[in-house]
Amino acid sequence: MSARPANVHQARLLRLLRDLGPQSRVALGDRVELSRSKLAVEIDRLLETGLVVQDGLAASRGGRRSHNVRIAPSLRFLGVDIGATSVDAAVTNAELEVLGHLSEPLDVREGPVAVFERVLALAAKLREAGLAEHFDGAGIGVPGPVRFPEGVPVAPPIMPGWDGFPVREALSQELGCPVLVDNDVNLMALGEQQAGVARSVRDFLCVKVGTGIGCGIVVGGEVHRGVTGSAGDIGHIQVDPDGPPCACGNSGCLEAHFGGHALVRDATALAEAGRSAELARLLEAAGRLTPEDVSAAAGAGDAAALELIRLGGSRIGQVIAGLVSFFNPGLVVIGGGLTGLGHTLLASIRTQVYRQSLPLATGNLPIVLGELGQVAGVVGATRLISDHLFSPA
Repeated sequence: MSARPANVHQARLLRLLRDLGPQSRVALGDRVELSRSKLAVEIDRLLETGLVVQDGLAASRGGRRSHNVRIAPSLRFLGVDIGATSVDAAVTNAELEVLGHLSEPLDVREGPVAVFERVLALAAKLREAGLAEHFDGAGIGVPGPVRFPEGVPVAPPIMPGWDGFPVREALSQELGCPVLVDNDVNLMALGEQQAGVARSVRDFLCVKVGTGIGCGIVVGGEVHRGVTGSAGDIGHIQVDPDGPPCACGNSGCLEAHFGGHALVRDATALAEAGRSAELARLLEAAGRLTPEDVSAAAGAGDAAALELIRLGGSRIGQVIAGLVSFFNPGLVVIGGGLTGLGHTLLASIRTQVYRQSLPLATGNLPIVLGELGQVAGVVGATRLISDHLFSPA
């Protein structure tokens, strides 16, 4: 982007056009607290900068027809969601519509240099497909705490070699555009807020259940990151002091009981002990188990696999119940790779939360699966960078 909004009024207009699509001047006037003359001045200035363009005549509302304006259709944003075991990259227009999306397996433990080579290769593929000549901004998600102002991971438990690495600076230089970096679950929350199940909710929790377990906290429509960027790191809340060791160095953390690695560990133990015929069959066939195998076994009615999922959901629900009593959200969204375990997991989480939290907090509390699935993080990443760029410089 060669220009930025000059004031808060222009920023407000850009965000409205991003979220609502093309609008008439009259419709915009209904939504902003500006006089007709002041609104006209600000829109004309945005037209002069090229941030918005004319988009034909609006439908008649009686009298002289108003012109539609829309955000510049040439703008392109890159969203990247780096997970523990995969990476997603997508390009969107300025209205955050996904124009192209790529995903591939990846091990974040390979370190930032190797991972960024993969990220840049995916970005190049999106450009080569004709989806973008360049990127006007990029949002990047990583599976660990981030010191947000600097865009630097801070002591991430499952990301060896990433502590203190200048992600924002390095990728900004390589991509040639502004970059913001955040925790992956914060971006999932932003994605669901932008285009998913949380569109009309101002205060909600977004829990990601995958290799790790984290929680995005949205307060008054804004992500709460905490003083050092570690807010929402619920995977390392202790649920059993005598539980298994965790990657963070403690024992009995939620993640050690029901993250992706923990689920595979426990499923393998069941198979090897002869307590699950279906898991044993899958283990023998492939040589190892995956979370998808546990889901398949549960779908086939395997009692041990179903119990494993129920117990994991109960553990997660135990932690969420505490959060609900403390925060009193209007919605809880469950996302991440392990939601593929299906209704059994969600039902177990709901049961535990509704049983353990006070009725005043849960009487009208929906606990639902996210709507965006695999693109939640990349949509949230483009929402993050567009919020930044559609703010006064």
